[in-house]
Amino acid sequence: MTGTGRQSEQVHSLPELAEELLKIHRETYGKGAQDTRAYLLGDAVVCFLEDLELLPNEEFMLERDMADAVVDIRQRYQEAVGDSFIAAVERATGRRVTSFLSRMSLDPHFVVEIFRLAPTA
Repeated sequence: MTGTGRQSEQVHSLPELAEELLKIHRETYGKGAQDTRAYLLGDAVVCFLEDLELLPNEEFMLERDMADAVVDIRQRYQEAVGDSFIAAVERATGRRVTSFLSRMSLDPHFVVEIFRLAPTA
């Protein structure tokens, strides 16, 4: 048992899902990431897009100390593309996604996507 009272859960790598999420990201945003990983952990899927590739306008804004604007636009983008990401996770896991959270870091450049799944029957 863990400190939360839940039994220890195994982590399962989902490389095909990681590649699909990266493909969606590249097709809709125009850039991708150098590495991607996705994992199933109990009732959650976590995906990392590492060494995120920034657009020229994002690099320009960062050079002018406008990091908050870059993060805000990326957050809005993730909200807009969320349904496509959710559909990919549901196909890969065979489970319904109940919520989705996306966060970006600029130092270093990466995104983490977290999908909560409906409990299994």
